[in-house]
Amino acid sequence: MRTSPWLAADRLFTTPEFQRRYDEVDISLLTPKCTLIPESFFRPESVRSMLSDVVALAPDDATGYVRIPELGAVLLFSPTIGESLSRVLSQTVLTAGGAQAPVLPEMYYILKSLPACEDYNKVVASYMDGYLHLAVAQGKSLLLANVYAAPDFTTAEYFLFLALKRLQLNPEVTTVCFRTPLAPEAEMSLYRYFKAVVLL
Repeated sequence: MRTSPWLAADRLFTTPEFQRRYDEVDISLLTPKCTLIPESFFRPESVRSMLSDVVALAPDDATGYVRIPELGAVLLFSPTIGESLSRVLSQTVLTAGGAQAPVLPEMYYILKSLPACEDYNKVVASYMDGYLHLAVAQGKSLLLANVYAAPDFTTAEYFLFLALKRLQLNPEVTTVCFRTPLAPEAEMSLYRYFKAVVLL
């Protein structure tokens, strides 16, 4: 039986990898509360209002942003999704200089992973906790960056194929890259339609 490479929360304080310091630390938060806007539209004082135009924010939800210069865009997000593990990880796993690692949305790391796809059609996704995080590009042109509510993997596949159909991309000549682990049956299902399935 294949086990997930992801660790449960109870292993946080006993796993040796969490006790060391690293030159660089990436902590991804699987938040659906995010949106990508062009750099020219960005105003730091308007992050909350712009984000609340596209996602439901509670009055006490924190907001943040991160610039993605290679796309000429800014990713707006809320790290408030009812969990505290990411914050604990940020405080526990420090960089070599002793700084806390920033907690950034999964969409940020998906967008940063697009160049890792060797094909002209680039599809990077994550599926976890009932959400499909998806980015699609052709060459260096970003075509889509979105998060879909998908209570099961069949629904996630539906959104994936719908996006490709709308963008007129043929799955049979496209490699799909996933950043999150896939159950064997989900991986086999994708192999029926895509040229290849790659786990990043």
